[in-house]
Amino acid sequence: MTTKIRFSTNAGEEIEGALCEPPGSGKTGALVVVHEGYGLNEVIKLHCEHFAQAGFLALAPDLFRGKVAKNDREMTGIIGTFDFQKAVGDIGEAVTYLRSHARGNGRVAVAGFSLGGALTLAAARYVPALDAAVAFYGLPRFPSDEFANVKTAICGHYARVDDWANPRTVEEIQGKVRSGGGQMDVYIYDAKHGFMRSTDSSTYDPRSAELAWQRTVGFLHRHIG
Repeated sequence: MTTKIRFSTNAGEEIEGALCEPPGSGKTGALVVVHEGYGLNEVIKLHCEHFAQAGFLALAPDLFRGKVAKNDREMTGIIGTFDFQKAVGDIGEAVTYLRSHARGNGRVAVAGFSLGGALTLAAARYVPALDAAVAFYGLPRFPSDEFANVKTAICGHYARVDDWANPRTVEEIQGKVRSGGGQMDVYIYDAKHGFMRSTDSSTYDPRSAELAWQRTVGFLHRHIG
């Protein structure tokens, strides 16, 4: 079960979010969960709960400041005025919050879906000292060359049938990361964009979702404990 929280930024702003703690009372690795273009909805809260059940402290910040899209038309309207750069800053603030959380062990990763996947890769590039990043079918808006010096460990999950997050572009980013001595694992699934979205029967692929989940949990345990 997620708990609604607020945390303050260095600029004095407050950001709301959904926080889910793992069982027990010990310190664990922490994770910023970045929502899709629909906003901080029940799907993302469910992802937070799954991450907590796997042993991680999970926080999904509300990057849309309360806006939740009910359909693709509303989502397009929200994204049309969305400040991508500010959102990366918000993710960095969430990382800072989790680093000092009483249940955290000081190591923090970011994981995001679709729009959140794009923001996750941007965070791997621009958020300092991030321990790991897991991107699900999302691509940032800047050139792949900017990943040449990224040292944050990255795991990417992408769909073979995807007009928005092209697997070939992901592989270009992987090449840039590796050329600079970084680590990036990329997995391509015989599925559609949104294959982790269990509430959407038109895109959800249980087999791909389960495999991606197993790989993600293993990756996170290796990098944030």
